[in-house]
Amino acid sequence: MGHRYAILGSGRQGAAAAYDLLKHGEADAVTLFDLDAAAAQRAAQRLNTLCGCGGSSVVTSQALDSADVARVASALKGFDAALSAVPYRLNVGVAQAAVAAGVSLCDLGGSTDVVRQEVALDAQSRAAGIAIVPDCGLAQGMANSLGAYAMELLEREGFTPESVRLYCGGLPRAPKPPLDYELVFSIEGLVNEYDGVAHVLRAGKLAEVPTLTELEELDLPAPLGRCEAFVTLGGTSLCPWTYQGKLRDYSYKTVRYLGHCVKLRFVQALGLWSLQPVTTRTGVQVVPREVFAAAVAPRLLPGGGGDLVVLRVEATGRKGNQDKNVRIELLDFSDPATAFSAMERTTGFAAAIVVKMLARKEIAPGARTPERAVPAEPFYKALQARGFKISCS
Repeated sequence: MGHRYAILGSGRQGAAAAYDLLKHGEADAVTLFDLDAAAAQRAAQRLNTLCGCGGSSVVTSQALDSADVARVASALKGFDAALSAVPYRLNVGVAQAAVAAGVSLCDLGGSTDVVRQEVALDAQSRAAGIAIVPDCGLAQGMANSLGAYAMELLEREGFTPESVRLYCGGLPRAPKPPLDYELVFSIEGLVNEYDGVAHVLRAGKLAEVPTLTELEELDLPAPLGRCEAFVTLGGTSLCPWTYQGKLRDYSYKTVRYLGHCVKLRFVQALGLWSLQPVTTRTGVQVVPREVFAAAVAPRLLPGGGGDLVVLRVEATGRKGNQDKNVRIELLDFSDPATAFSAMERTTGFAAAIVVKMLARKEIAPGARTPERAVPAEPFYKALQARGFKISCS
């Protein structure tokens, strides 16, 4: 007997997660919930066709306002596990609804402050006998789970882990100026990562590092070659706090094509990401970040060349006078056969792996982030089973 899954949000990542659960999640039924009933129905039809469900509808859809906690709790009852693929600002309420419904849940994350509020539901989750696992997308989720796996590999050989460095980027295969970048998720989420302060571990202590700093170049597998990486916020999630007292350093950087960061610094310096309203010459009040998003997003739409995702984990450990390095590297491309982008695959499939673990009761009750909750080696093997190009050396 298979599992019944609920997906809140039928957009890019939600649809990809649903597809993965149909292919690998032992799914008897998947229900897509969305405020936009027509969008959810289109996504369900697409997935039923992709998976060759024939006349049966393994994937169904329902209209639901995920901001309505009581309605979400009612909708989730009876499912084996659920995924929240809605805007991160809704995830606290969704997690509360999951506790009320008695259904284990993970989400795609997007805000460390929101994640803190979710893990504060630990006692309630344990009492309800369910697990809440926030930040389960690409980076934060996959990146930090693979960081945990790299640490496990060091410990198996008797090395004490000392540092973990994460690098991740979603990029167009055919970059175009001026930014050599295409949107693979919302521009609001993108700007949120670029503007603020990142939390890291430095010399064993918690530290705050401004975004768009500590620019470095690195060589990545073909077709990427020489790229750059710089500090962005959110990628470490709660790992600096998890590993305080155990690791010396823990950090995350975003990967882009060369020259990208200096252009972002220019935009930031002009105040175009400010959330404080300004008054135009004609007396109209506008929020610079909203104007930036409205003006720029249409110019960064995917151009049809496809995308790729690169993820690198660098972990170091020490045993006596001997040092050891572990590198885990993943490179993925958009899939013409399913029309899922690399970002959709790496984000949605990664979350679906956790959803399946939740349905199979492989994650203990409580509210914890992936590095604490998700079994690292089974997660790595699940990525391999999905055909991801991933290596460990």
